[in-house]
Amino acid sequence: MQPGPRQLVTPFRPIPLDVPAGMAQNEFFNSAENLNDLVTNNGLLGNPENLLLYRKALGHSGSFDCSIIYNTAREILNPLGRPVRRTQVPERVRRIWNRMNAVIIGYMLEHWPDPATALVLAGEASLDATWPLTAPGVPSIRMLHNHFMVFPMADLRAAEPADPSNPNLTDGGQNSLFQAHMRDVYRAFFATALELALLRPVHGVDSALALTGYPQGLPCWEIAGGAATIHDVRFWREYDLLLMGFLDFYRSFFSQVSSRNADRLPDLYFPAAVERVLLADDAFMAAAKMVRERCIKEPAYANAIRWEPAFKQLIYRGDDGRLFVTISQNSIGNAITELLGVVVKRVPNADAYAALEPALMGHLHAVRERLVAADLGEALPGA
Repeated sequence: MQPGPRQLVTPFRPIPLDVPAGMAQNEFFNSAENLNDLVTNNGLLGNPENLLLYRKALGHSGSFDCSIIYNTAREILNPLGRPVRRTQVPERVRRIWNRMNAVIIGYMLEHWPDPATALVLAGEASLDATWPLTAPGVPSIRMLHNHFMVFPMADLRAAEPADPSNPNLTDGGQNSLFQAHMRDVYRAFFATALELALLRPVHGVDSALALTGYPQGLPCWEIAGGAATIHDVRFWREYDLLLMGFLDFYRSFFSQVSSRNADRLPDLYFPAAVERVLLADDAFMAAAKMVRERCIKEPAYANAIRWEPAFKQLIYRGDDGRLFVTISQNSIGNAITELLGVVVKRVPNADAYAALEPALMGHLHAVRERLVAADLGEALPGA
């Protein structure tokens, strides 16, 4: 079978939305009222830290599909002021979130133990919080949330090939700005800035799925120790270090795009590595010059730039059972599954969804019981 991205068709149950006249749907989705509706109709578990586990009504997978959102809808009414990445979340909240992640990922690996039969992934996507709510690619719920999904490999093998030129797929591949023009300095910066013990760099085919060939060109790290390491607090510290390194690279690059030979940013996580590796690298500066000059000449291109960090960070299981972490800039607003070459086409089909729903909800209720037992929240009656 020729490796390549796959387009998977996933049914969903149409949900009537009472969106006030004159509001776009994504504007309504960011309101406190909609988040109240999410809790009421699809909420699985809540806790005092405002972390809400909910089922994805318009989901990606009919096997296992849920999210945790940092529900700040009532605490921060300004959608553009809400946390959109883990580094903006209070430490006490992040500590609980990490434990919830570990429980859910552990459940998925336990119930789908064979990588030949199931693709298991978990991660988060974050977008620049300075974009207007109506801009293309802005998330439907403007708060940091992550995803947990399982896809049967049989369904992926039987799925139609996806168009490899789909812009949502080029974000994490060789067409990406970082990968096409700064691949070497990108990796050199991570290697210089980060001191990692539980995350080991891997390259190329070692971390790619044989079926899709993805991730393409992205830096990946193997999780030493596998599933047991997910429960180690040191792993989550290193997971955050990857994000911090990415943020420093992204912000430093677009600072140079914005202003030629800009000073080093004052609030970096790894200022010495930025100074030593990035600001002294000809390829890094040449790429910034190329993008800056295009921005000056092409208004549409300049308008599409995400000037503040936009990213996807993903934990996934490879073909041989090893667990990996990868991270990519989110230049399009694509789904996190597309980092692995899985394009999900969601279609309204209430009957098909009803056939999948009992098993899906059985798993979601079971993982909720584990979270409640670990004192990570209380069950909600919404789902």
